[in-house]
Amino acid sequence: MTVLLEIIYSFIGSLCFGVIFNIKGKKLFFAALGGGISQTAYVCLGLVFESDITTYFFATIIIAVYSEIFARLQKAPATVFLVPAIIPLVPGSLVYYSMEKVILGDTPEFVNLLLETLAIAGALAMGILIVSSINKLLRVAKNKRIFFKRKV
Repeated sequence: MTVLLEIIYSFIGSLCFGVIFNIKGKKLFFAALGGGISQTAYVCLGLVFESDITTYFFATIIIAVYSEIFARLQKAPATVFLVPAIIPLVPGSLVYYSMEKVILGDTPEFVNLLLETLAIAGALAMGILIVSSINKLLRVAKNKRIFFKRKV
């Protein structure tokens, strides 16, 4: 039951960020749906992988692919769907706890939490980068007819 609530909260949180980013109409719903999908992917992949970093990486890949697909279907930039959908995966609590540790003077724990936060942020960035780069390569190849043959 708590997993279902997490997914619902992620949907609502992404919906609110979509409103803040001034996304309108169906695009707002699909952006919020991406938030629910990102939390679902994170929970499901957490059962498969032991490492949080790997889980975040593959969940980000799923969300980036979702964003690219809906960008084409809704004729909008991929960031319209990607930014609200990635919000549930952002390691905000780790940043908070690492800052708490530095204020309390617990330097070893601060360093551990900071490195984990940076690793997760790097995994998020790499997942987005890989999907957007592959998408760009496929579009360039299609325009130059390298891999795809157009019927004339």
